[in-house]
Amino acid sequence: MRTHFSLVTAAVVALTFVLASPAHAQSAKAHAADEAALRKLVADQTEAWNRSDAAAWSKDFSPDAAFINIAGGVFNGRAEIEKRHAFVFNTLFKGSRTEVTVTRLVFVDANVAVVDMEHVVTGFTGLPPGVQPTESGVLKTRMRYVMKKAGKKWEIAAGQNTDVKPAPAPAKDAPAGK
Repeated sequence: MRTHFSLVTAAVVALTFVLASPAHAQSAKAHAADEAALRKLVADQTEAWNRSDAAAWSKDFSPDAAFINIAGGVFNGRAEIEKRHAFVFNTLFKGSRTEVTVTRLVFVDANVAVVDMEHVVTGFTGLPPGVQPTESGVLKTRMRYVMKKAGKKWEIAAGQNTDVKPAPAPAKDAPAGK
């Protein structure tokens, strides 16, 4: 019993040392700074959408990024992503507003993160073919970004935007006796 207690005590002491070590503290500080940078990137992108600024909205995509839009279109590279968003900001989404909530942020490693968001878009004048409002005047989407750190800057390596379908109409009750 004494040996078991000593092993447990040694493990607790070792774990305390690791968690309290300067390297761990630095890692936690870097992690917090990276999380703040990712959240700021999302906030800046939201503001760019609300200004209909395709260049600012697209600037954090890596040059070779891939983006799948809500209609299933695939856009490769920052330039193509920007061009497509310039088009929708001047047509269907002209004058629209979005509110974005980060729902999940997970670090795969020190240089890769996955960021999930919910978007609520209002004020649109139309929607792409096959996309319906989630509710009257509101389009909700779920966006996922795979982010990579390039030097000290985070970039969007891949993104996918999926529209949230409207709730199905309530089922009508079958007539009695049938």
